[in-house]
Amino acid sequence: MISVDQALGKVLEHVDILDSEESPILNCLGQVLAEDVFSAINIPPLDNSAMDGYAVRAADSRGASQKSPRILRVIDTVGAGAVSRSEVAPGTAVRIMTGAPIPGGADSVVRFEDTDESERQGVPAEIGVLIEVAPGAEIRRAGEDIAVGSLVLKQGTRLRASEIGVLASLGCGKAKVIRRPVVAILSTGDEIEDIAKPLSQGKIYNSNSYSLAALVRHYGAVPEMLGIASDNEGSLMDKLGPGWDADMVITSGGVSLGDYDVVRKVLEKEGEIVFWRVREKPGKPLVFGLLKGRSKAGGAKNIPFFGLAGNPVSSMVNFELFARPAILKMMGRKHLTKPTVRAVVEDIIENTDGRRVFTRVFVEKRGDGYFARLTGPQGSGILTSMALANGLAIVPEDEPGVKPGDVVDVMMLDWGEEVE
Repeated sequence: MISVDQALGKVLEHVDILDSEESPILNCLGQVLAEDVFSAINIPPLDNSAMDGYAVRAADSRGASQKSPRILRVIDTVGAGAVSRSEVAPGTAVRIMTGAPIPGGADSVVRFEDTDESERQGVPAEIGVLIEVAPGAEIRRAGEDIAVGSLVLKQGTRLRASEIGVLASLGCGKAKVIRRPVVAILSTGDEIEDIAKPLSQGKIYNSNSYSLAALVRHYGAVPEMLGIASDNEGSLMDKLGPGWDADMVITSGGVSLGDYDVVRKVLEKEGEIVFWRVREKPGKPLVFGLLKGRSKAGGAKNIPFFGLAGNPVSSMVNFELFARPAILKMMGRKHLTKPTVRAVVEDIIENTDGRRVFTRVFVEKRGDGYFARLTGPQGSGILTSMALANGLAIVPEDEPGVKPGDVVDVMMLDWGEEVE
């Protein structure tokens, strides 16, 4: 039985960054750029107005004040998306809207509120400037945001909504990104019933496939649900069939020492076991290995294989601890660990057998500190206590437990990996 840290290290040793693909930019949200992005244009493309106002020569505003306005002749009006062909000569101005290109001859913009326009009827033929402006006032320069030829987004950048917007501003309709892993998910057990069927006596509904598929999708990968396998090698092999060309396989159930726990046997025959059992609670009966699969081109490949325990909390906790960072690494992500906070616990948490304990808690901030309380009974089959939790309080292997008032690390479930 190995430690949590040793297990994670072995998992990450056996997963690699996937190949790249070109996709429409909106589909790339959350994915990682596979190449640098340079700009072929200036943004903005031309000097333009930062405000609604009047494009003027700054020299024509010299000495202007509320009591002594400088009167300029209005020779044109230009809106955003249009270009004025008028040249601003001494004593003239062009009425201009935000975003419109600065007309020739002008070197500054006077805001509407700094003129006497409100006192005039309609579009005025002349305007009184009430303040002095300096050259460059209220002008956004060409290339001020992005200069032509500049490196805009680096390879390895995770694309958020803001980066998608930047790509769109460059006119990029597609981006080259690390593709999303396809994760095949299979539940095992004669007692498992599909949620579309009436629940028979002695059966339980297949919650694990759905919670695991939701986690896969939450972290940016593509779940492929393979259904339910019975507790025999033939059924397991048959159901695994479509998963042979996936990027990862996750099963739940069938990894303990019972008569019907066949997952390890199949993995031994169809691949190799890297480790089995981890010094943790919940989730000790975890098997990780490599399944001999095939690539889309038909060649051989090793597929990372996680055999999770059948108890729903154990499967979710082990997904967060091991499958999630593996998926993120496959996607080219740099930050693989969940953020943690130091929190004061409000309940007793026991550690009776020298394993690292992950306890479901709800964390809230009070004043300058964090406080964590249990979300209910901690049995590994009590899924509702996971639904109420936003963190996992961690009791180290060498500690017998904690009491109210002690401070522990809490791995936050709902915070993104980018939080540092």
